[in-house]
Order: sequence, then C-alpha cells, then structure tokens
Amino acid sequence: MMRGPLKPQIFDPPRAIGAVRHFAAEQTICFEGDLAAHFVLIIDGLVRGCSAFPDGRRFIGAFYAAGDFFGVESRPAYQTSAEAVCGTNVIFYPAWNPVEAAGAETGLTRQVLGSLMRGADQARDHARLLGRCNAIERLAAFLLECSEPGKERPLITLEMTRRDIADYLGLTVETVSRSLAQLKRDGLIAFVSARQIRLLNLAALRLIKS
Repeated sequence: MMRGPLKPQIFDPPRAIGAVRHFAAEQTICFEGDLAAHFVLIIDGLVRGCSAFPDGRRFIGAFYAAGDFFGVESRPAYQTSAEAVCGTNVIFYPAWNPVEAAGAETGLTRQVLGSLMRGADQARDHARLLGRCNAIERLAAFLLECSEPGKERPLITLEMTRRDIADYLGLTVETVSRSLAQLKRDGLIAFVSARQIRLLNLAALRLIKS
C-alpha cells in the first residue's frame, strides 16, 4: 500500500553533509527542467511534486512527507517541480555523486533507497488510483491512504487544499467537494473543521475503493 501524504516516517535526518533550508507555504523548492544539482530530504512539512501543462492545468504526481527524499533523478534535469504545501524544512544534498554523499553518513544510503522504494510503490498505487472510473472511489482511496493505520476512527488533517486533492486525483475541485459531501451524507466521514475529517466507517470506505 502507498504510504499516504500524512504519514511521516520516524527518522533522524543526517545533516552533516547537507544544507538545511526552510520554505514557506506555496514556495517552490525546485523547478521542473532546472539542473538537478541536489536531492532533497524532508525534515518536516509536506511537499507536492507537480507538473504544469501549457493550457494552465496542473498534475500532482505525489505528495512527500517527513522522511521522504525527492529530486533523485536519472536525468540531468528535474522531471517535476516540488512545492511546499505548508511551512516545510528540508535538507539539500549534492546530487552529482549521491552514492559518495550517502556513504559519508551512516544510514543515509538506507534512507535514500527506502524512500525510493516507497516512491515506486506510490507511483504504482497512484496509477491504479487514476484508473478508477468513479470519483467516489478515488476519494475514498485517497482518504484511506491519508489515515493512520491501526486507528478505528482516524482523524485526518489535510494540509493540502481541495485544488491539490483534485489535481492529485485527476478531478475538478467541484467534483471533490461533491464527493466529500456525498461521503458525509452516507455517514462515512464527518467534518471536524475545514481541514479535519474523521473517517467513521473504514470498512465501507475500503469496499468503495476495492
């Protein structure tokens, strides 16, 4: 299963060979097409990986949380942009020789590989998610992906906007709002606040997404 955007890893970030930087909400951390001179580790916060189309549409391919790396590229340039969803602290590591950089700090190699493996799982799950023909199915899967495992009625705090969710799920903002309202009417979720949602019936949500 994909590790959701609100489930940060517990880790001790290696800082000795990296530069720590803070980004405010909506600041761009790296631009699609720029030279991929660094790979980046998130200390805390939330980042969206996105691409813009010539007609103004935006596609969000992934959300990254604490413990995730992004910007590890096989090509000279970044393939997507990375933007801070909320106040986010990151560490920049030099990408011209990531193996050497990783070897200079115990555990960094393992963290990079683990993050890349999670990213591969996330990409596969996201592709399956977008293959769902029903907006309710996509949204149910997204909410479950954001929830903390082991909790019977988990509370989700969504740092991202409705537009972020829409661009991640390949839907319109209006469709996301209607689908959330439908899940609320069906008694599957409850709005605690504008950004907080409690999942009331995990079994029913899993049936929708399956």
